[in-house]
Amino acid sequence: MTVKERLAPYIDRKHLTETLRALVRLRSVTGAENAAQEWMAKALTELGGDVDVWRVDPAEMKAQRGYPGARVDSPRLNVVGSFRGSGGPTLILNGHMDTVTPGDEQSWTHAPFDADVVGERLYGRGAADMKGGLTAIVGAVQAVRSAGIPLKGSVQVQSVIGEEDGGVGAFAALARGHTGDAVVICEPTQLAVIPAHAGVTIFRITVPGRAAHGCVRAEGVSAFERFLPIHAALKALEEERNRTVRHPLYDGMALPWPLSIGIVQAGTWPAIVPERLVAEGRIGVGLGETIEDVRRQLEDAVERAARADAFLREHPPTVEWVGGVWEPSRSSPDHPIVRTLQRVAADVTGAPARICGAPYGSDLRLFTNVFGIPGVLFGPGDIRLAHFTDEYVSLAEVECAALVLATTICEYCGVR
Repeated sequence: MTVKERLAPYIDRKHLTETLRALVRLRSVTGAENAAQEWMAKALTELGGDVDVWRVDPAEMKAQRGYPGARVDSPRLNVVGSFRGSGGPTLILNGHMDTVTPGDEQSWTHAPFDADVVGERLYGRGAADMKGGLTAIVGAVQAVRSAGIPLKGSVQVQSVIGEEDGGVGAFAALARGHTGDAVVICEPTQLAVIPAHAGVTIFRITVPGRAAHGCVRAEGVSAFERFLPIHAALKALEEERNRTVRHPLYDGMALPWPLSIGIVQAGTWPAIVPERLVAEGRIGVGLGETIEDVRRQLEDAVERAARADAFLREHPPTVEWVGGVWEPSRSSPDHPIVRTLQRVAADVTGAPARICGAPYGSDLRLFTNVFGIPGVLFGPGDIRLAHFTDEYVSLAEVECAALVLATTICEYCGVR
């Protein structure tokens, strides 16, 4: 009997669904993760793990080398459960507990925290990004232990805060000494094996104007109107970058390095010409690029657009870089964790595992770039559903991911 065959009876769809429903029902928008983290600490303790729960204060970590930055700086709980073997490599299974806001809850067909199950889908904020992945991790560890398979190496489960805001939770876990030989981060990849991801940096553009009564608007200068050519310049920059910055892992991807405006605020009253506009967004950073070079490209694009306007030449817009910074990350496709996961995923699914790059940033870059731990992204769910209304995850993918992870644990760590 193979390891996979020994593990399969202990991958329980009903239990996985119950776990995921419990996690989705616990609201854990970035900054409010504590209740869900307490739930996870209890679950890992019941599995027999040596569980470390501690309070992470972002303000106390700012001076540390490699600190990723954060907009939400309230202290919250991090959780790491260790399952020690008899002597062998340590495999980290990492997932973030925080989610983005659900936005307008009335626009959801299924309430964002009800965890409705419809057929093969479980709906809710964080179902795909990434409580489905955390559920698969818990299910995998439970299967290994229920099957009574003794491991040579060790398994470490990291449930971290603040990934959506820069990665302070993963950074805090690593800085505390919770390190290993390789990591699998269970972001939603649709069961693709992803050894590389793009970088991301967050910008804030402030465009000045001059206020006037709306009935004599020509006597004022609309900051909104002055922003329009700047936005056009940013769209042109995005188009140029995605045409010229290429990498084989992103072949066939139409927009590997997206530039997106997420927040626009202008004006204080309907009948006043807006004297100030603030736009915030993100720009992708390609493999082989630096954050600094990409920032300069955006700053230059804004400056060129401003020079073409008589008012903005005298009153130039400003560009600030705020929040977290996600450097690009890449592990060797030939690393044992990548090859093991690729082979096991193909065996479990019955189809070759897709290997590609991700157009988004993740905590992986903290492991690879700051702490020198190679790793890969792998998990259930579709990134195109993350951060969206009516986010959902396929329960079949969660079940499949749990078996892949359980088998990978045994093959990478070794069995006594």
